[in-house]
Amino acid sequence: MRRERIVDVLVVGAGPAGLATAAGLAATGAGEVEVVDREQQAGGAARHCAHGGFGRFGMTGPQYAERWVAAAVGVGAVLRTGVTVTGWSGPLTLDTTSPRGLERITARAVVLATGARERPRAARLVPGTRPAGVFTTGELQRAVHGHGQRIGTRAVVVGAEPVSLTALDTLRQAGVEVAALVTEHPRHQASRARAAEARLRHAIPLLTDATVTELLGRGRLSGVGLRHRDGRTAYVACDTVVFTGDFVPDHELARRGGLPLDPGTRGPAVDGAFRTAERGVFAVGNVLHAVEPARVVAREGAAASASVRRYLRDGDWPSASVPLRVAAPLGWVAPNRLALDEPADGFTLRTTEFVTRPTLVITQDGRTLHRARRRRPAVPNRPFRIPGDWTGRVDARGGAVRIALAD
Repeated sequence: MRRERIVDVLVVGAGPAGLATAAGLAATGAGEVEVVDREQQAGGAARHCAHGGFGRFGMTGPQYAERWVAAAVGVGAVLRTGVTVTGWSGPLTLDTTSPRGLERITARAVVLATGARERPRAARLVPGTRPAGVFTTGELQRAVHGHGQRIGTRAVVVGAEPVSLTALDTLRQAGVEVAALVTEHPRHQASRARAAEARLRHAIPLLTDATVTELLGRGRLSGVGLRHRDGRTAYVACDTVVFTGDFVPDHELARRGGLPLDPGTRGPAVDGAFRTAERGVFAVGNVLHAVEPARVVAREGAAASASVRRYLRDGDWPSASVPLRVAAPLGWVAPNRLALDEPADGFTLRTTEFVTRPTLVITQDGRTLHRARRRRPAVPNRPFRIPGDWTGRVDARGGAVRIALAD
């Protein structure tokens, strides 16, 4: 039998985005604010990141996670871990299961902050045997920092973006030699400074324009097969491989609730106030745009708390919104809906290719709303921002707004 309860705001996900949202709401008297998370420990992925660089004072990931837990609980938010949300019983009613039993929780507002995950080897369709020694970055961090496991002796890291450098640091701390970084792109996607620092510290070969085509080994990984863009093949001996990046939103709960997903981000479609298509349901953090750093999603949580608070006070919800779409090589834009009652301050975009000095053209029904050339290059796996000063020229009755790069 399910126990039924009512709260003012239910936040699903206790990472930095969800905790920052809850802290902002509880601190301003939004009523009973509850955060649930299926993990036994709150803090999101940051708690597995032993390296520094989190927050204004360069905290480690666990310190940063603890800071947000303390911030939310300290102002009165209720935090419950080990609670899995299994589905929806109504627009603002969620079913949960935990060691305490089954519950049905109805809220005045629901905030989805379920985060993102790296796609594992199986989802990337890499063929071969199924040996031990295959990880994602998150699995590697949990094994090394969470469980103190012995990893291996020689690794290949698939990916050459910012999170790949985190994998390098984790492998180094575990005493594992790294044979190579492998990327399908023509060069590293981290900032030049970080990439140079990593090469200097680790002295690791970077294999560009290459993909892993096969995993080899019985029982334990013995090596990986590679194919270069020009057709050459190669073999790298290793007993460990780490698939990094290629993040996808944890959108299962949004999908079960029938929320429209954006085709680019694959997360819930939202406007600049983090409102989904369902009245009273908000989404924030990396479930919207896999993946941004913890400090970015924490800032989003603070902004989302203000939007939720206004909804609780006024009950306003947009009756319609204009979708935003991108054209290749752009991969996605967030937010990706434009509600003209509250235009977005700015937008985050990602590209799938290197573009030296991109000229962005924003149009609606053939009418140019904005055109500007960026001074900095657009780099895959790294976001770039554009302002929202053009949104006042959008026709609320017109078609989708299109964001593209000029020919």
